[in-house]
Amino acid sequence: MKPYSKIRLYLSIAAISFIQGLQFGVSPVLGDIQAHYPNVNVSLIQMLITAPGLFSLVVALISGWLVLRITKKQMLVFAGLMAGLTGFLPFLHDSFMLLLVSRTVYGISLGIATTMNVAVVAEFFEGEARVKAMGFQAASVGAGMVVTTVCAGILGRGGFRNSYFINVIGFICMILLIVCLPETGVAKETKTEKIRLNGKVFLMDLFALLEFFFLITYTTNIAMHLSGALAGNTSVSGTLSGIFSGVQIVAGILLGVITAKLKKYTPAAAMLSFAAGAALLALFPDNIVMLTISSILCGMSQGVFIPTAATYLSNHVAPVATALASATLTVAMNTGQLLSPVILNTAAARIFGQTTTTGVYTISAIGMTICAAAMFLWRRSAKD
Repeated sequence: MKPYSKIRLYLSIAAISFIQGLQFGVSPVLGDIQAHYPNVNVSLIQMLITAPGLFSLVVALISGWLVLRITKKQMLVFAGLMAGLTGFLPFLHDSFMLLLVSRTVYGISLGIATTMNVAVVAEFFEGEARVKAMGFQAASVGAGMVVTTVCAGILGRGGFRNSYFINVIGFICMILLIVCLPETGVAKETKTEKIRLNGKVFLMDLFALLEFFFLITYTTNIAMHLSGALAGNTSVSGTLSGIFSGVQIVAGILLGVITAKLKKYTPAAAMLSFAAGAALLALFPDNIVMLTISSILCGMSQGVFIPTAATYLSNHVAPVATALASATLTVAMNTGQLLSPVILNTAAARIFGQTTTTGVYTISAIGMTICAAAMFLWRRSAKD
């Protein structure tokens, strides 16, 4: 690790992760938003969470190359500013299109933060310290999601528009990054270190796309999935989303232990964790205990898969190419999130006769199980 303050570096990683966590700020109030805009298609409502991926896809790839011209700190400070501004934009007018556009433009911040979070860890940490830092990153992403979803759910009880106040986090993160993140200048290519990727990177990206294609269904459907006495309760959906996010904190803290036990099969195990959680969601939509267990399993999947995949990529490219490798991972994850609502809702309608959250979770459980098997076979044959 380079000689910089460890505390400030960890605070910087947490700030970047909280910017990412704002993606799920509307999750607990999706049901109320749907009720407020009854003429808007449910897939568009769900895109309030997935739409940031539209800009994130492009921005992530651009930022992977921009490290040669603009410093990571400059990009991240801008990301915090944009996250705050776009979060408060919907207060200007009660319009679904304005809300959707602001959420989409927030994707600029998401693309930068997701890409640079891994790049910052790779730049300042090496070896076992990198694994621990990646674990902290995953934990802080989970913490960001916990704060965002739980507080947004509580604020949303007084009207879903009140949940927009959670976006003040963007400005707070911007200030933390200005104060804590070291300025190291732009990245430089050399004769031996070029910005190049390889087949291992792209294959892991493919599995990341599939992971998030199914995993995002937890967040996009949970508020509308509750039935019986739980139906329409934003506090319950917010709490479940908070549990989903909170488990990622535990996963990040325990990442070193988990990877030591599961070794190269860790990503496959993470996928199976979601498959089990999705199955429970489909079977018990009105049972708070089973919903809680399913939230734990789904959260564990994300909390383990992301840092494991990110560490794998950072270890299989030259240091100067880490940002680009992280960018391709970001693109893969956001592509999966973006495609998921329309494709899975359509598939559920064709298979089950109508689009239901139970149908979506059933398909996701089966699909992720197949993906986990494929991941297991790949890692079993791999020598690294």
